[in-house]
Formats: sequence, structure tokens, C-alpha cells
Amino acid sequence: MQAMLTTPLCQLLGIRHPLLLAPMAGVAGGALAAAVSGAGGLGLIGGGYGDPEWLGAELARAGDARIGVGFITWRLDGRMALLDMALEHGVAAVLLSFGEVAPYADRVHAAGALLIAQVQSLAQARAALDAGADVIVAQGGEAGGHAGQRATLPLVPAVVDIAGSCPVVAAGGIGDGRGLAAALVLGAQGAMLGSRFYASAESLAGAAARARVLDAGGDDTVRSPVFDLLRGWEWPAGYALRTLANQATARHAADPGAFEAALAAERARFERAQAAGDIEGAPVIVGEAADLLHDAPPAAELVERVVAEAVAALAAPHVRRA
Repeated sequence: MQAMLTTPLCQLLGIRHPLLLAPMAGVAGGALAAAVSGAGGLGLIGGGYGDPEWLGAELARAGDARIGVGFITWRLDGRMALLDMALEHGVAAVLLSFGEVAPYADRVHAAGALLIAQVQSLAQARAALDAGADVIVAQGGEAGGHAGQRATLPLVPAVVDIAGSCPVVAAGGIGDGRGLAAALVLGAQGAMLGSRFYASAESLAGAAARARVLDAGGDDTVRSPVFDLLRGWEWPAGYALRTLANQATARHAADPGAFEAALAAERARFERAQAAGDIEGAPVIVGEAADLLHDAPPAAELVERVVAEAVAALAAPHVRRA
């Protein structure tokens, strides 16, 4: 029998399990989102930096699955057509992160979708609550990709304490059912996982990147501005990108000034690496949960496994009350 784990978040989102797929840009496409939703969680397509052709194709791949879409909010500014594309598809939820959610709240709600706001600080959580967010994701700096400075363990309960009736989801460094169980104990009503699904069967990550992730650990990750420099993205202050360390991050760390002085040549090298799937020159974007990734099964199997692990962790003898 499949393990069951439910919280009020499940009723709100129309899911069986309190587990969300992080909308990883370029990795969480329509097939992965649909697989997670089909297994009882909520799959979120990664809208990333806003490629309408890519987003349209991935929405089509999701079919009629009940999924959501996540956007990098500061890139969505001035690109309302991307949000409209998702809403016209009939997504169940829109996740916004790294920017002000208030300008988009009415549009999301008018379309009948739920607004999920990912935050990295208490100030951001308060602003999202004031804007009418239906769910708050409290993301710690252990996460892969961009994140703030706060760690997941203290941030989640602090956000829970101010969220009132708005459900909170924990994110950052959660890679198995023990992490989901810990999130629930902290007062969250669910968890959002990214790295755990990076190497899943439906992931859009390249073969070399997926293989590297399975051999890596959290100690192999670094936070570096190098790939934002190489891609030309001017991120707002306060966020850093966590990836696996590679030759590109090492070159930048060794001499940032020389790296930036040769940025044109470094960008050409980066573009060649991207095209070739060379993981020493292109980013593999996973977080500290990399220690917990040892296989690459279908996403549905991962959902079932994580839920079963969480149920077992919450029932473990050493956490039972006397």
C-alpha cells in the first residue's frame, strides 16, 4: 500500500502528498512536472529567464496534467505575455521568486490560479503575505541555483511564525523523506525539492550533468557569480548561485579580476561548453542535497519513496514521545 501523508496544503493545492517540484530552469519541463503531479505532488515547470517558445513547448508536453509554472520574477517584469501564456494553459498555480509579487497577484487570482511566493527572508515573507500569496515557500541558502543568505532550518519556523493561516513550504537542502519530515516538524505544511529530481528519468538535464550529480556531494557545491557573469544576467543584490564546482568556478575564484578582464573570451568558452554539454565549463545547478542523490528513477517513484521515508521518519522510535 502506498504511504499517505497529508496536510491542509494538500487540500488547498489539490494534491495527495505535501511535496512540490522546484521549478528548475531548463531542467523541470513539462514531462517532469506532469510526472510529479501524476504521483500526487505538484509539479512546477521552470519558466526560468523567459523563453516563450520553450515555455509553450513544455506546457504542451505537460498536457492536461494539473501543474504549475515558476518564474524568476525580476525577469517577468515587462514580459506579462509569459504569465498570460501559463494562465491561459490553465495552470493550477504560479510560483514567483526573486522579486515583488504584488504586481502579479491580481492577474494570477483573476485567472483562478493560486499564487505561491518563494521568499528568502522575513521581510520578503511579510511583503508576499501583504500581497495576498496563497502559499509561502521559505527557501534556505542550501538550495541549488539562486538563493539568499538564510539557512533553511532557522528560516522555515521563523516564516511559519508570521504566516498565520497561510501555509508554508520548506525548500533548500531537502533531498529525501527525512527532510520532508523535518519540514513538517518545523511547522511547514510541505516541502519543495529540486536537486532530488535533477537526475530523474524525466529531467531535461544533459546526460553528463545527470551522471556528475550522482557522484557529487554537498561539499562539491560552491556559491559563485561566475555563471551569471558568463550569461550576462544582472541579478538583484542579495542572491548567489549555487552549482557544483568545476573549472569555470575555479578560474574565477583564483583571480576574479583577471577573469572579468577576459570576460569576452570566457563567454566564448562558456558558449562552446554549453553547446557541447561540457560540465567543466557549463553549470550543473544542484544544492547541498547532492549527498542524498544516488540513483535516477522515474519521478513518480521518487515521490512515493520520499513520502514513505517521511512517514517512517515521523514514526521512528527515537522521535516518539515517552
